[in-house]
Amino acid sequence: MGCGPSLAPVRWAQVGDLDDILARLAPSLGPPADAVALEGGITNHNFRVSLGGEDYMLRVHGSNTELLGIDRRAERVASETAASLGIAPAIVASGQDGLLTRFIACSPVAPAELGERAEELARALRSFHDSGVSLPAVFWVPDLLAEYGRIARERLGSVPAAFAETVAVVARIAAVLVPGRAHPCHNDLLPGNIIRAQQDGRLMIVDWEYAGMGHPCFDLGNLSVNNGFDASTDDRLLAAYHGEPPSDARRATLKLMRVLSDAREAAWAVVQAGISSLEFDFDGYGEEHFERLLGAAQQPDFEEWLAAA
Repeated sequence: MGCGPSLAPVRWAQVGDLDDILARLAPSLGPPADAVALEGGITNHNFRVSLGGEDYMLRVHGSNTELLGIDRRAERVASETAASLGIAPAIVASGQDGLLTRFIACSPVAPAELGERAEELARALRSFHDSGVSLPAVFWVPDLLAEYGRIARERLGSVPAAFAETVAVVARIAAVLVPGRAHPCHNDLLPGNIIRAQQDGRLMIVDWEYAGMGHPCFDLGNLSVNNGFDASTDDRLLAAYHGEPPSDARRATLKLMRVLSDAREAAWAVVQAGISSLEFDFDGYGEEHFERLLGAAQQPDFEEWLAAA
């Protein structure tokens, strides 16, 4: 990847292990010349770096990210698979402290454009889901919430009152969903994780750190809620993904996955508030997602979604 406004060049020693990472990469890729911090990201530190005269995108992993459910082995396999499908930048090097990919000149994509190109994204996700790759990580929101709750109580001493309500809502959803065969999934389709390549205009998906084996419809619901898709866009997304008009059951499942997505985001923010060193309003982020998911669960339509799914 390689989009987002850049900031002033940073001195490597000022940013954790950046200098060590570049020193380790230099023997194979050439001496470093520039490291420019990039805006965006609420888990890691991102840089555009030059090594041996070539530009790359370097992500220095945030601290304690394993507590968020991130498996770096799964990330590597998922990223390599997505790159082979032409939907992600190629990996050049990786380690427990960072990930280096080819720099792709690109532009950020507004949620409105993502909605307009829902079919393209559906096909990209389907290609990854059907790739046959097995990832060494499992992604299932009820299990993730149980782990997040345990970590938050250990680190912070308690969790917000909305956390327990959320766990109850998620349990009701999990009870009606048919798991089926697990597929490799991205699981983090925020607007900033989808870019438009300047060279050919195609959409690419980046930041595969939450990739794991799970329910493929979670990716659809996650994409939908994080980018504000309306019902007609959801129908186009489902039709392109399945190759046929959506059934009421598939519509309902996507709606429930939108709620699961918000539950994950809210609980994730609670943990991040206790472990992250990044300057970000994790409390506010969590409150926003708690409010949206609990509001959705209180709608009369929620019971209809459960019945239809």
